[in-house]
Amino acid sequence: MATRKAAAPVVSIVMGSSNDWDVMQYAARQLKDFDIPYEARVLSAHRTPELLAEYVRKCIEGGTQCFIAGAGGAAHLAGVIAALTTLPVLAVPIPSKHLGGLDSLLSMVQMPKGIPVATFAIGDGGSANAGLFAVAMLALNDAALAKRLQAFRMKQADAVKAAKLPDLS
Repeated sequence: MATRKAAAPVVSIVMGSSNDWDVMQYAARQLKDFDIPYEARVLSAHRTPELLAEYVRKCIEGGTQCFIAGAGGAAHLAGVIAALTTLPVLAVPIPSKHLGGLDSLLSMVQMPKGIPVATFAIGDGGSANAGLFAVAMLALNDAALAKRLQAFRMKQADAVKAAKLPDLS
């Protein structure tokens, strides 16, 4: 699994299965593009709960500032992480075979009062936005990062302004 080793990870990307990397790589891409040190791991809330709890504790001790958790189906991963830390947890519902990710989304947004999880859209777009949201949170205390994020947003706006529609034939 992908890991940026240049500095201690400030964002931890956790997913319930290696198959989830197809979606979660979009969060990693955003972090990499902004030079945010991250670590990506496969850990299951159901199959490896003790290992997950140990990993969360090590992340907290190591300076992690937020978690991005991607899971499908019952999708308890983000909630379990949120129960283990007061750090922000950003949840990405993974599309599922039978319900297209709606099951994952509903599992994530129905957290009990007092254990918040910020939940994003199902799939690639939600993953990319979770990565960008992590960048925005980190930019609150990093003026240089905030400036790069603003430039990214301006580039997006410029692309929309420059868009041309084809003529009717």
